[in-house]
Amino acid sequence: MTEAIESKLLGHLSTSADASIDDTFPWSSSEKLDHEAVVGTIKSLLADDFVKVDNLSTSFYSLTAEGESILAEGSQEYKVLKALEESGTIALKDLEEKVGKSIAKIGMGNCMKKKWIKKDGGNLVALKKSAEVSDEVQDMLKKLKAADFAKDGISDKEFKDLKRRKIANLVTRKSFKVERGPKYAPQRVKKSADLTKEMLESGAWKTAEFKPYNFMTLGEKVGGGYLHPLLKVRAEFRKILMEMGFHEMPTNKWVESSFWNFDSLFQPQSHPARDAHDTFFIKEPAATVSVPEDYYERVKKMHEVGGAGSIGYRYDFKKEEAFKNLLRTHTTAISSQMLYKLANQPGGFKPARYFSIDRVFRNETMDATHLCEFHQVEGLVADYDLSLGDLIGTIETFFKKIGITQLRFKPAFNPYTEPSMEIFGYHPDLKKWTEIGNSGMFRPEMLAPMGLPENVRVIAWGLSLERPTMIKYRIKNIRDLFGHKVEMARTRTAPICRFDAVE
Repeated sequence: MTEAIESKLLGHLSTSADASIDDTFPWSSSEKLDHEAVVGTIKSLLADDFVKVDNLSTSFYSLTAEGESILAEGSQEYKVLKALEESGTIALKDLEEKVGKSIAKIGMGNCMKKKWIKKDGGNLVALKKSAEVSDEVQDMLKKLKAADFAKDGISDKEFKDLKRRKIANLVTRKSFKVERGPKYAPQRVKKSADLTKEMLESGAWKTAEFKPYNFMTLGEKVGGGYLHPLLKVRAEFRKILMEMGFHEMPTNKWVESSFWNFDSLFQPQSHPARDAHDTFFIKEPAATVSVPEDYYERVKKMHEVGGAGSIGYRYDFKKEEAFKNLLRTHTTAISSQMLYKLANQPGGFKPARYFSIDRVFRNETMDATHLCEFHQVEGLVADYDLSLGDLIGTIETFFKKIGITQLRFKPAFNPYTEPSMEIFGYHPDLKKWTEIGNSGMFRPEMLAPMGLPENVRVIAWGLSLERPTMIKYRIKNIRDLFGHKVEMARTRTAPICRFDAVE
């Protein structure tokens, strides 16, 4: 369609050097072309200097559907007067049935103003005959039509009356006067936008015309990488923990053996958490290759007969159970390995502070607050003669740095910590206390097989990364934060995460 319009335009201008299109609107009508399409083609030719144009503006009147009806059949007031003339007197209800409710309403009001009719009780009575009056509105529209709806066809006052009654509108039409441009030719050869492989092979690039490059354009917006809200909170937590003197543990190994994930933590092999409905076990490879043999024997002995003041669990410790591979259920599996290395490093034990923030996996039912995989924040301090007071103080220091000052501690049970405490924080939005973490002191049954000195104590605490992130970014459903349902737009527009420390 565009090529046909372009051909007609250039063909019309080719008739003589002075050829022009005085107004594109009537020209489009005579050629049976859509004027908007003609305008689009002219703008394209103008960009290549094939034509030059002068802007034209034409104002004229256009009738509404009501105006067209009045022009053909008469105004509402004239119809009401004729109805009364035929009936003599008539009730309003009967008039509405005869001429229509809309016409009766408008026409009766205008007839009253012009004193053509009056009310007589509940009836309407004509004061004039239709032959004695003129339908001024219809006459005005006929006058306008005779002037081809030109702007000067009626006075401004008359147009205001028509516009007030929503009978006519003033329309301004934009069009062009078109003449030959500096680069006019009877036919336009399409310029190439890019140098292609085919052009190079055929040699067509030697004679091809190329579009000029606009070196001032900004080009497409480059979509750089965006940090997920979880990663923003993680980065802030890492900074806080490093400021507190903690070192990050290597947590890039998601698959662990049951030995490091459970057994080394003094968690019995009959514990419900080790069932398939709570843990993801690996099918291939199903078992780990090896663990430190001497350490394995000490852990086995602790489970079977006890030690360090404990009687153990009194059961037959099974190697095949300990060697099962699984997706780690907590990052404490890494903590146990770090503590074992700390106890057996050259030069002996030295106090240390470790933390980790990484993904863990549990076979849970998914809902608005639970997923099968989530991120765990864990911190531990290994030093001589630590107490529960040290644990509470460390936890309070960390949470103050992320803006949580109201904390409560509740006694709890964990297989590998004693004493153990659940951490509760006051949620200012929910106006209630909510669980935000867990903590405790690692049991002697866990630490003794590692080879740590007797008076070394290890305090530890942990929390999920998702919960503080949901609170920070006001996210109600965890599936809107993490997983396949997350909107990419949320990742792009998530603000910077900053936790203000409270003194």
